[in-house]
Amino acid sequence: MSSPYTKEEPSTTESVDDLMLRDEEREAGEEHRTASSVRDIASRIPESLSAIGRDISRTIEKAISAKDDYVVAVKISPEAQEKLEQLVQAGVFRSRAEAAGFLIDEGINTQAALFDRVRQKLAEIERLRAELRGLIAHKPA
Repeated sequence: MSSPYTKEEPSTTESVDDLMLRDEEREAGEEHRTASSVRDIASRIPESLSAIGRDISRTIEKAISAKDDYVVAVKISPEAQEKLEQLVQAGVFRSRAEAAGFLIDEGINTQAALFDRVRQKLAEIERLRAELRGLIAHKPA
């Protein structure tokens, strides 16, 4: 049992990091192994920094290219999911999101007459709202 007044000796089963040396190891000729480990680690630093740089660059490119995109979460049927997956597996699109975006755009283009009619109705609704606001603003006293 330990107490704040007794000093415990460090456990001898403590793991030793490649960069740490104990006095006994130095005496036993372990300096070469440690120096070699340090050199190995140091030689991997440029490769690691380069990989980090590539990752950051890719992330920035994705963010810049996606700045005009909108993300919408939608529920789709298992059949639709399967069709999206087929487009990705065939290499037509890089992701299901890309495939879904394409299909949505195509659906909108195919239904152009419907969306034109919706646009007209929305303009009419806005005109009626403005008319009602005008009636309220010019209410006779």
